[in-house]
Amino acid sequence: MKLAVVVQRYGADISGGAELHARYVAEMLARRHKVEVLTTCAHDYVTWKAHYPAGTETINGVAVRRFAVAHERDPRDFSQRSTLVFDRRHSVADELAWLDSEGPTSPELIDYIGQQAEAFDFFLFFSYRYYHAYHGVRRVPHKAILVPTAERDAAMGLSIFGPVFRAARAVMYNSPEERALIQAVSANAAVPGVVVGIGSDLPRETAPDRFRRKYDVSGPFVIYVGRIDGNKGCGELFDYFGNYRPRLGQQLSLILAGTSVLPIPAHPRIRHLGFISDRDKFDAIAAADALIMPSRFESLSMVALEAWGLGRPVLANGRCDVLRGQTVRSRAGLYYENFAEFAEALFTLTSNRPLNQALGENGRRFYERHYAWPVIQRKYEDMLGQLSRAAAAPAALEALPGWLARRRRTLAPAQDVVDAIAKGPVAYDEPAMPEASLRGTPVAGPSPRPSPVAGRQAIRSGPHGRGHRPPGKGPDRRPAGGRPGPPGAPSGSATGSSARGSGASGNTGDAGNGGGSGAQAKGSGGQKGPRERQDRRPPNRPGRHRRPPRRNG
Repeated sequence: MKLAVVVQRYGADISGGAELHARYVAEMLARRHKVEVLTTCAHDYVTWKAHYPAGTETINGVAVRRFAVAHERDPRDFSQRSTLVFDRRHSVADELAWLDSEGPTSPELIDYIGQQAEAFDFFLFFSYRYYHAYHGVRRVPHKAILVPTAERDAAMGLSIFGPVFRAARAVMYNSPEERALIQAVSANAAVPGVVVGIGSDLPRETAPDRFRRKYDVSGPFVIYVGRIDGNKGCGELFDYFGNYRPRLGQQLSLILAGTSVLPIPAHPRIRHLGFISDRDKFDAIAAADALIMPSRFESLSMVALEAWGLGRPVLANGRCDVLRGQTVRSRAGLYYENFAEFAEALFTLTSNRPLNQALGENGRRFYERHYAWPVIQRKYEDMLGQLSRAAAAPAALEALPGWLARRRRTLAPAQDVVDAIAKGPVAYDEPAMPEASLRGTPVAGPSPRPSPVAGRQAIRSGPHGRGHRPPGKGPDRRPAGGRPGPPGAPSGSATGSSARGSGASGNTGDAGNGGGSGAQAKGSGGQKGPRERQDRRPPNRPGRHRRPPRRNG
């Protein structure tokens, strides 16, 4: 087949996010197909300023064709338009103006897609929220495979994206939570889709000592890898770690690896290494006690998968449905929702060595079962095969309203639309993708079950659900999971101040499906944290968290 991978920016020197995801997929598919990447000349995700020359080049054996960006992003204009469509009643015209302001706007790229539609079998569009994906899917819906990389942010509530999710030939989801979110907001369950995610080129061996010598790192540390940005939760991470008080003589450091757009606090136990090579990154993760993922907005988190692939546990922000769901399904880490839980979970992961190793081994098995390259490639090849064997259905693309209707400000604030969608992780493993009939008959598989409590999707830890057992069965007397005890305590023992966890305490076996979420940490030992609004809200009142207008690619 001849395939086009369409993404907002592309380069060997662009790490993390949808761009790296797209490059990995392009290079994987190029082993069996003819692949061409269609992208822009931009490198900087804030301004989309032209960096690469327009034209063609080859990167890692894959042809790349670049197109000019019509205009750079004006941060003030984008912020104002974001406030309008996210927080106020607005029109379709307002949403389209927001999309153009967000960028990278490249009419030349869209024209090329239309002109060369018959030259390609399929177009894989990465990142639903950008100009190229919206207009590209609308131009070739009968050949469009969407890799949305969607997060639970206000952009999901914009009305212009629903028709795009419904018109694509197929959707390759990153996680069960992403699929549940998109299907809830767009009603696109009839579109063929599968949870795929992405693999990583993990090394066969790592050299933790080499990393320590190269960067003069001594003592235990936890690591954050990625863009150091407020939108990634780094501000809260700095606040929480700065208020964390190690116990038992522990001298724990926080290592940061990645490009920073946020000031790094002057703290004796926080160290920023800047952008590092893949080899150094993998060696650093292997040397760390745990990886921290503080973001509230993720569609997958490639670095968390890499940590699990290397046998390291993850401490994740439990307010991100995706991270929490991945932690529960993998039984390979702990999650937190406030400072007290962060402090208790961090201490548990870095002081309880048997638990740390058990979670790491669970993570390694979880990665190999779901994210090893043969698994990822099979899912892509199966979907391409299904689509190629099926007759292309007539494009069901919904037309935009007329000139006057397009300008009527009758649409609800996008944030209100997202807030109305049920929250919470989806605690089931993605089954092997069956051969199923396409459009009109969804691929069989479990569906998220609504929870009767607080509007959250149920986390099911077995065939009868969490907290339920079949008639005639007595209570389970095995040690409870998810409540890591103090150092030296028997595995599975509970403490008075426990962090929320993945249910893996004392269980080194493959966790497979679900697990307990543990209890809320109450803090201990003089831990003093920042005041948090969510702790002052009445019970069962969902919080409204809208991040600032997104600047990144």
